[in-house]
Parts: sequence; C-alpha cells; structure tokens
Amino acid sequence: MGAGTVRLALATLLLLLAPPALADSSLPPAQWADRQLPDPAQEARAKALMEELRCLVCQGQSIADSDAEMAGDMRSLVRQRIAEGEKPSEVRAWLVERYGSWVSYRPPVEPVTWPLWAAPVLLLALGGWLLRKRLVRRR
Repeated sequence: MGAGTVRLALATLLLLLAPPALADSSLPPAQWADRQLPDPAQEARAKALMEELRCLVCQGQSIADSDAEMAGDMRSLVRQRIAEGEKPSEVRAWLVERYGSWVSYRPPVEPVTWPLWAAPVLLLALGGWLLRKRLVRRR
C-alpha cells in the first residue's frame, strides 16, 4: 500500500469520526431546560406533558428523560408555554402541528393511525385463537 493510499484512508477515517464530536453546540442550555417552574401545579402539568412527548433525536425516550440538546429545548418550550397559561393539550397540539403526530406517544385516532390502534387488539385475538386451537388439539 502506498503512502497516498494510507493518507487517504486516514483522512477518510478522520472525516467519519469528526461529526459526532461536533454534534453538540457550545450554546448554553435553554432557560427552562433543566430548571423547574416556581409554581408546583404548573410544573406538574409540564412534567406530565413532557413524559408524553418523544425526543426527536433519541426517538426512544421522552423529552423528560433525554439528555439531547433538542429535548432540553423542547422541555424549556413546554415549561414556558405552560407558565404563560396554555393548557397541556394546546401545547401538545402545537407540537404535533409543528413536528407531526409522531412526536406524541399518544397519537390521535385518525385513518392513518388506525393500524396502530388496531394492532394490539388483532394480536390479542390472534393469540387467543392460537391458544384455543392448541388446547383443543391436546384434548
């Protein structure tokens, strides 16, 4: 292998490793990202809503549990809107409008989401049918 090939391979490796190192910004966290609201009732409503919203970066965690910078921004946004007097349902509706129904762990019942709502019922029915069939076969 020539020196040029080694340099090219090293440069490619460095380029592949660089993006994760630069993924987080150096900006300070949003004001309410990691601070609770002074009003305990408002904080409880905000916290309950944050448990129901999916982190857009982590995808498997709620914004309440995620350490991603975007989740912190979303937590801050939720707290600000709740502190301004908005209802959690209004904040959720705004976020769904902005990011799509995927952001909510409780998607609305619409023709597009019918398979999500029907799948558990169908799977239980299928499991019951298979269990019944197996029990009848044993007798």
